[in-house]
Amino acid sequence: MTLVNGPLRRLALAIALAFGLGSLGAPAGAQPYKPIDGSPELYNALSLIYKSSPNSNWALDWILARGKADMVPHLIASMRYSRLGESRLDKAIRQLTGETQRRDWFDWMLWQQAHPELKWHESFPEFKSAVLFGLDRDFRRFVVPDQEYDIRIEEITWGGVPVDGIPPLDNPEFLDAADAGYLLDSDDVFGVEINGDARAYPLRIMGWHEMFNDVIGGVPVSLAYCTLCGAGILFEGDHPALKELGVSKPLTFSSSGLLYRSNKLMYDRNTDSLWNQFTGEPIGGALRGSGIKLAIRPVVITSWENWRKKHPTTKVLSLETGFHRDYGSGVVYQDYFESQSIMFPVLGGKDGPLGQKDQVYGMRLEGGNKAWPLAAFDGGRVINDQVGSVKVVLIGDAATRTVRAYVRGNRNFVKAPGGDLKTVAGETWVEAEAHLVGPDGRRLSRLPGHISYWFAWAGYLGERSELFQE
Repeated sequence: MTLVNGPLRRLALAIALAFGLGSLGAPAGAQPYKPIDGSPELYNALSLIYKSSPNSNWALDWILARGKADMVPHLIASMRYSRLGESRLDKAIRQLTGETQRRDWFDWMLWQQAHPELKWHESFPEFKSAVLFGLDRDFRRFVVPDQEYDIRIEEITWGGVPVDGIPPLDNPEFLDAADAGYLLDSDDVFGVEINGDARAYPLRIMGWHEMFNDVIGGVPVSLAYCTLCGAGILFEGDHPALKELGVSKPLTFSSSGLLYRSNKLMYDRNTDSLWNQFTGEPIGGALRGSGIKLAIRPVVITSWENWRKKHPTTKVLSLETGFHRDYGSGVVYQDYFESQSIMFPVLGGKDGPLGQKDQVYGMRLEGGNKAWPLAAFDGGRVINDQVGSVKVVLIGDAATRTVRAYVRGNRNFVKAPGGDLKTVAGETWVEAEAHLVGPDGRRLSRLPGHISYWFAWAGYLGERSELFQE
């Protein structure tokens, strides 16, 4: 996600019109602001953003004279948009918190994440909703003042685009593998096979859309690709509880334009509920509290060359998506992918055993969660391990970020010198997409997992996950 041009003026003007608080430029001789609707906190917080400098300063002086830290979240949010500038607001926040270190918006957001004990004033949800409404009126569908959330509302932030500003691909067009001349052998693809139906979704296309809603092998699925946290997770669109809740069709998803801890917040088009892309759980809206957690299906990242060899009859996304984008190799987000910097504030994994943008392969099973550093698969490797009570075997290659995981039972697998997969007892097994197939036709099922940056995995699973160590 990238910031749109001129967000400050659009935001200020929209808030002024929406709330009837006056024009952008304060007239000569303007007076300090008075309470509105019994909430001087809301009035003065909004005045930081939409009023001219003298009036914004009067509003800030009022907040400082009030002297309570419960308006610090208002000030941190204002740092992105107020004409007063980061330096002036930084000084005010330090005065209210007693902190001495100077910080910009990014660093104050990190500070806020680290201080969940700081409670906001009751006007903050209305303030937050108003600010987002000023950026895009559709944000009011997801951030509503009297609504409860399963995440901290002060950490919901704008990703730089409006609702649906990153458009998903819905039941997209496909080509036969032989007709996909636009792809290089080295291009990465998301590979999916369900009930024998193999599809390839190139990352050079998916980076522009971050979501597809499709039916593969008769199963409705959605791939939620958070480019910021490096995770492409394949969710089933149906859930047994949906019909009981009056939702008659499988869920389809799109991008809300909002983020939480550098993670995409998606929404379902069926109910407008807001969802955590990383966990597959609704965190706001009609489905919040329903107990729904979307089932995860296996997906793999690999090179187009490797996927095509393994699945010669695969279908692959056509460039005819209905959108005008530069789908060239290495175009979308390449600078971000190649750097160690994070675009939006997040503490996850900051002081852990891995770098925040080190890549891991993670699995979430009923009995537990575990992550493996992608570097553990350098040179191609087979790892026998356990997640909770489930014994698993992982077959991976860090060079293409390709990892597949299967149930292994009581078997231990090794990679033979010729590249074959064998048990230590000498049996040769074949690695298929949905199963490992033994010499007598026995099958070991594939398990779901996905690649992500360490900061996302550590930030959402933290102490509830193991980390593989040699």
